[in-house]
Amino acid sequence: MAEQENVTESQRSLTPVKGTPGADQAIARGRQPRRRLGTLVVAALIAAGVIAWWHPWSRTSPDGSGATGAPHAGRGGRGGFPNQAQPVEVAAAVQGDMPIVLNALGTVTPLATVTVKTQLSGTLQSVEFQEGQMVKKGDVLAQIDPRPYQISLDNAQGALLKDQALLQTARVDLKRYQTLLAQDSIASQQVDTQASLVKQYEGQVKSDQANIDTYKLDLIYARITAPVSGRVGLRQVDPGNYVTPGDTNGIVVITQLQPISVIFTTSEDNLPSIVKRTQSGAKLSTTAYNRNNTAPLESGYLDTFDNQIDTTTGTVKLRAMFDNKELMLFPNQFVNARLLVDTIHDAVIVPTSAVLNGAKGPFVYVVKPDNTVTVRQIKTGPVDGERTSVAAGIEVGERVVTDGSDRLKEGAQVSIPAERAHGAPGASGAHAGGASRASEAAAASGAHPGRRKHAASGSDSQ
Repeated sequence: MAEQENVTESQRSLTPVKGTPGADQAIARGRQPRRRLGTLVVAALIAAGVIAWWHPWSRTSPDGSGATGAPHAGRGGRGGFPNQAQPVEVAAAVQGDMPIVLNALGTVTPLATVTVKTQLSGTLQSVEFQEGQMVKKGDVLAQIDPRPYQISLDNAQGALLKDQALLQTARVDLKRYQTLLAQDSIASQQVDTQASLVKQYEGQVKSDQANIDTYKLDLIYARITAPVSGRVGLRQVDPGNYVTPGDTNGIVVITQLQPISVIFTTSEDNLPSIVKRTQSGAKLSTTAYNRNNTAPLESGYLDTFDNQIDTTTGTVKLRAMFDNKELMLFPNQFVNARLLVDTIHDAVIVPTSAVLNGAKGPFVYVVKPDNTVTVRQIKTGPVDGERTSVAAGIEVGERVVTDGSDRLKEGAQVSIPAERAHGAPGASGAHAGGASRASEAAAASGAHPGRRKHAASGSDSQ
């Protein structure tokens, strides 16, 4: 028994002790908080890195030097030192004349487009023009075979001579009969009959003369001439063909090019100012630009406008006249018409690139004498390309920022490069970032402090 008990005790010592299920779960629960803590630490480090990348705050050390954020100072100009001057370009507001110009898309329309057709039937003997030639009114264009009409003319002239002879004889007989009637030698009926015969021959002579005039006119029509001055197009028929007045295409088309007109439309709101100027006797200058609106083609004047407004579009048609000496305007060409309605004298003018748009309307950054900027709300007037007139808000001589305004806020310090201090940028690209500039200017006073407060609260929580 004693030996069996010893063997049993040894087996118990060699057999591994199995834990209870409750103990295993307690150990697992003890390990899970450690894993969660590690995951939270890694997530916090990643979030801190992302925040540091997108929000490079400038933390100032006790000695005043920037501890962080310096490497990102070039990204949008928001990561530099708080008092660092931003380089900008400026231009001074000047006083001058500002034209009030209406821009519209127009179509070059000739004053006359004539399809030259024959007025009688016959064989086309010759064509006297070259395609694309400039012709004047009355120039010979083509010739139709005149021989049939010449023969008809000769026949009518012979009939006229015959009837004139018969008329002369009838008049002599009438005079003789009248003498005999006075002597009571013949009856009055015979005199009346002879008088009627004279009237008949007189009518026949007039008819013969009308036939002669008709055949002479046919001979004129056989020689086709230009009805207007202009440029001939492509030939529609070749010599040797039999032409008739019913031919649809005719012989050639002539388009008048000098002078020529441009028809364009403008809003009905602009009509009162135009009518007021035209009724005062002024000729409103009009300039036609190419389709890209980059180069002027011809200068002219406003000739007239339509007598009614198109109710579907609320516009009215206007016609401008151009001499077209250089033939730069071509029929049916699309052009940009600029109508000079009036001119504002002694207007305050700034570059268009300096005018920004915000929630409260247009504004500019004005550079003060201490090279700090202030936001100034303005009231704009007419715009002429790279120049904008200011009705209120700016005085002559004040400097406005024309480039670099996207990095500015109220009271920001600026620096003006010496080589650009007196330059004014062009109008192209001036409003490319208008919306972003306006939103940044509107939130300039509170955007950065809010970010710093957020960063501080985040660091405290960590």
